[in-house]
Amino acid sequence: MWYNKRMIGKRAIAFDIGSKRIGVAISDPFNEYAMPCETYVRTKNYTADVEAIAKIAKDRGVGVIVCGIPYNFDGTESIQTVKTQEFIEVLRTKTDLPIVLEDERFTTLQARETQIMGGIKREDRKKTIDSIAASYILESYLAREKMKNKKAEEQAMSEEIKDEIYDEEDHIFEVEADDGTVEKLYHIATIEYKKNMYCIFQKAEPESEEEEDEVIIFALQGEGDEAMLMPIEDPDLLDEVFAEFCHQYEDFEDSDEAMSLDM
Repeated sequence: MWYNKRMIGKRAIAFDIGSKRIGVAISDPFNEYAMPCETYVRTKNYTADVEAIAKIAKDRGVGVIVCGIPYNFDGTESIQTVKTQEFIEVLRTKTDLPIVLEDERFTTLQARETQIMGGIKREDRKKTIDSIAASYILESYLAREKMKNKKAEEQAMSEEIKDEIYDEEDHIFEVEADDGTVEKLYHIATIEYKKNMYCIFQKAEPESEEEEDEVIIFALQGEGDEAMLMPIEDPDLLDEVFAEFCHQYEDFEDSDEAMSLDM
């Protein structure tokens, strides 16, 4: 699979902060999945531990830090929740990177299940359980970011479509004939010919394939609120204006379309 360069952004790092160990996980270069890394064993020096975690993030060259928050199963805070929050607040003073909090409920259980399925012996599980838990924290964050980005893209696409619709509607005018009938016309262009102005339209709601290719030309008389669309009675002048319109239209990339139009 080929990736556009703009898809390759800063990686994310996650920490599963415990009283004795801190698990570390990092995303791949495309922020698609999480990879367990080392486990940092805490010392008795609180400040040194925080600085060590900040340095790990800096050395990895990441763009964001994700920290797991250990809530109780019912969503309430525990003593460990408060301790983790305090650690994170100190970490914020040691790094300029943005820090995101991620609910880490059930991640330790998931990590333990992964170890059991992988056949890791009980005495060796402490070595990797924290980094595996950190990878689940990171996966949760990445999944949420993907969903957020997808919604943002859909919203942007929706807004673009709306803009196109509004642009189309801005070109539709209602023209009333002498007998009172109203016709919706789509404004294609306004051109100047022999010092006079002419407006070229197509039917906004054509009833046949022939009408889809037909153009309607009016002479524009007056200015501002006094401007009026007047039918062109002289057939020779009508032909001349249509020819001029086609000539000007050919300067654009849709010249073939212009030549397919008919009066």
